[in-house]
Amino acid sequence: MSPTAGFPTISVVICSYTEERWDRLMGALDSVRAQTHPPQQTIVVVDYNMDLYKRLIFTVPDVVIVENSGPKGLSGARNTGAGVAKAKVVAFLDDDAEAAPDWLERLAAMYDDPDVLAVGGRVEPRWEASRPRYFAEEVDWIVGCTYRGMPKVAAEVRNVIGANMSFRAEVLDRVGGFNPSLGRQDGLPLGCEETELCIRAVMGAPGSRVVYEPAALVHHHVPAERGTWRYMLARSWSEGLSKAQVSRIVGHKRALGPERRYVRQVLPRAVFAGIRGWIRGNDPAGLSRAGAILTVLAATATGYLRGRRLPAGSLQAETAVLPQDELWREVQ
Repeated sequence: MSPTAGFPTISVVICSYTEERWDRLMGALDSVRAQTHPPQQTIVVVDYNMDLYKRLIFTVPDVVIVENSGPKGLSGARNTGAGVAKAKVVAFLDDDAEAAPDWLERLAAMYDDPDVLAVGGRVEPRWEASRPRYFAEEVDWIVGCTYRGMPKVAAEVRNVIGANMSFRAEVLDRVGGFNPSLGRQDGLPLGCEETELCIRAVMGAPGSRVVYEPAALVHHHVPAERGTWRYMLARSWSEGLSKAQVSRIVGHKRALGPERRYVRQVLPRAVFAGIRGWIRGNDPAGLSRAGAILTVLAATATGYLRGRRLPAGSLQAETAVLPQDELWREVQ
């Protein structure tokens, strides 16, 4: 099968740090092999795990396997993959996600506009157990997925979602890649590295844009433990910390623009709808969903305020000394 005529070539980067996700990683690779617009390369970056690296080398001959040559963590691993990539566009897929067959084709089609720097797609949760009744779709960002309130058609956005994103290779090279002080490191549930990169990329190229194409679909595996209240609180807190760090780098307004609309419009509608449904008796879980949304909002805001008060460079230390130490094991 040859690449779709006229579309840019794409290198796919998948980062992994644990053998515990081996079957998920194999599923991700199978989904890339089935693409209607085949990638020029598929690259797996192993984040400081020699056993996983050796197993891949001897098991997966049709994939480029490299070790993370940068700082430990997801940002360093992604930068390593981008450095190995040879195609015009670099796409990133999580090691526990599977792409629809036309995923790369849908992403590639958006690059016909030279002003488009990055394209991301829809991420649908694939729950290991059923979705908890209190887990509102408006907070699916907690499990790394598209949440209710995002555009339903292709549109310009501030940033893409990490589990399903792509960038022009020249853009990654120009901005210096992902900031290694941001993003997940082993089990620490930090993030926002893709947000900060997208903001920097657009700041450096006035008139350019980042696009969200919901037709470019991946399914993201969600373990049962990530639907718990404990995980929701831990992830919300860490998101607030991460947003605070991003606001230090790119400024408060750039870091929180879309969040203002989300908090003012999307969340109130969801809360009122849940309460109304519970009162009318046609939505028994409505009240618990409304309560979960408010709890998540409070935890995120508290994490953000805490992060704003932290000295620069102390974010990892803050997550390491949280009173809910056992939460971080659950987050992995």
